[in-house]
Amino acid sequence: MSWGTELWDQFDSLDKHTQWGIDFLERYAKFVKERIEIEQNYAKQLRNLVKKYCPKRSSKDEEPRFTSCIAFFNILNELNDYAGQREVVAEEMAHRVYGELMRYAHDLKTERKMHLQEGRKAQQYLDMCWKQMDNSKKKFERECKEAEKAQQSYERLDNDTNATKADVEKAKQQLNLRTHMADENKNEYAAQLQNFNGEQHKHFYVVIPQIYKQLQEMDERRTIKLSECYRGFADSERKVIPIISKCLEGMILAAKSVDERRDSQMVVDSFKSGFEPPGDFPFEDYSQHIYRTISDGTISASKQESGKMDAKTTVGKAKGKLWLFGKKPKPQSPPLTPTSLFTSSTPNGSQFLTFSIEPVHYCMNEIKTGKPRIPSFRSLKRGWSVKMGPALEDFSHLPPEQRRKKLQQRIDELNRELQKESDQKEALNKMKDVYEKNPQMGDPGSLQPKLAETMNNIDRLRMEIHKNEAWLSEVEGKTGGRGDRRHSSDINHLVTQGRESPEGSYTDDANQEVRGPPQQHGHHNEFDDEFEDDDPLPAIGHCKAIYPFDGHNEGTLAMKEGEVLYIIEEDKGDGWTRARRQNGEEGYVPTSYIDVTLEKNSKGS
Repeated sequence: MSWGTELWDQFDSLDKHTQWGIDFLERYAKFVKERIEIEQNYAKQLRNLVKKYCPKRSSKDEEPRFTSCIAFFNILNELNDYAGQREVVAEEMAHRVYGELMRYAHDLKTERKMHLQEGRKAQQYLDMCWKQMDNSKKKFERECKEAEKAQQSYERLDNDTNATKADVEKAKQQLNLRTHMADENKNEYAAQLQNFNGEQHKHFYVVIPQIYKQLQEMDERRTIKLSECYRGFADSERKVIPIISKCLEGMILAAKSVDERRDSQMVVDSFKSGFEPPGDFPFEDYSQHIYRTISDGTISASKQESGKMDAKTTVGKAKGKLWLFGKKPKPQSPPLTPTSLFTSSTPNGSQFLTFSIEPVHYCMNEIKTGKPRIPSFRSLKRGWSVKMGPALEDFSHLPPEQRRKKLQQRIDELNRELQKESDQKEALNKMKDVYEKNPQMGDPGSLQPKLAETMNNIDRLRMEIHKNEAWLSEVEGKTGGRGDRRHSSDINHLVTQGRESPEGSYTDDANQEVRGPPQQHGHHNEFDDEFEDDDPLPAIGHCKAIYPFDGHNEGTLAMKEGEVLYIIEEDKGDGWTRARRQNGEEGYVPTSYIDVTLEKNSKGS
């Protein structure tokens, strides 16, 4: 089947059909372009959606911890990868389908135009041959008619007796001329006819079939190209199916990774305070003064014992309790009277004064309503650690359990930084050795400033680690102390609860205070911590600064190398000694930075 033989007379129809084919090709290219735009917009919207719901990790505290949150963020990551695959589909379609279609459509238009021009030229040449043949035919016909007229005129004159001989000869010559011209036109017409027939045969059996064959091949190539583009359109989608399947599998795995038990445990770890639940509200006996009146102000031994245990229990449990929904409202108490003080004895037989619940409430009310006193250095330090930012570096504003976790995290970070600095120091030392062995490679002295800076960083990090470990030990000691007190005897409740450390952290054990003065009596130090007098502590020795200390942190004291200070409180094991200048300025200095000399009569005080 060939267009040249079957459609030899359908030039105009083939012209329209090939134009329709090119228009259809361009229409499909437009379809692919719009599909590419849809894929690009879809991928863009997916990425914007992922960006909208992804967390802005400005700090580590905002990082997702719960398995449900981590699973959701993993799903967002998989969705982002899915959006990337949609972009791959769009790029593949744009390069393999749309671009190829546009290039082929341009080439197809050029080729079609060339073939149609060849066909029109062949048709014009055939028409020209036909016109030449037709002109020769008409001329031959005209000459034949003139020859017939000349023959009729000669015959008429030759039969006419009245005609002269000259007229007959003239008519004969005219007949011979017309006959000769008719013969020449006949030969020309025959030649033109033969030429036209040959050109016509060549046109319809050689030229036009060749042109139509080329048009047919062009149209078939267009159809094949469309088929390839259809296949490429589908392959662009099929190539990304394995990766999209992995993205969907990742979403399923993220959904399976959700662990409700682990999330519940994280809630406990995040919000556990470490405090003990509040105990029973103690019975407060307001009828003691009635019994004293009846017995003329005398108190029996049995009543003293019961009063002692009630007072101790009241002081130990009621003071500083952390209630579930805030602090317990304190009831009104009668004024402090001398009868509210009585003597009690410990199991080892020692005597000391014991306060009932009335004087405690009285003192607390006096503090709230009385004229404020000028705070001492310790109270100022405690207040700074609660209210000001730099003093919260020990996380004393947090509950014990949360404080322990934060300190442990900081210690881990400091250890990592210390390891980096140590590695850098080792690398610098190796480089220095190489420079010393090969001076042409570099100057060993140029590394000295960097080594000094690294050593300073290492010393600073070690000091920070030591300080944070001391705070961590303090918190862990308090936590352990609370666990031991749960199973202790009732006599252990004599120790006052609800203490605050000098840094402002909450503690239940009065013996856990790190930077306070040595404690002699539990009850006396209880009131000494709450109602500290303004008299400065006596100097127990002096010290000389070996190294300079900047003292940027709150509660610390800056000093210069060689400066002499008074010692007013020894190192309690946390690496800090409390000192005072001659002008009365007090603060803590690193013990390793000073040379301490204590007075003999003051050691152990």
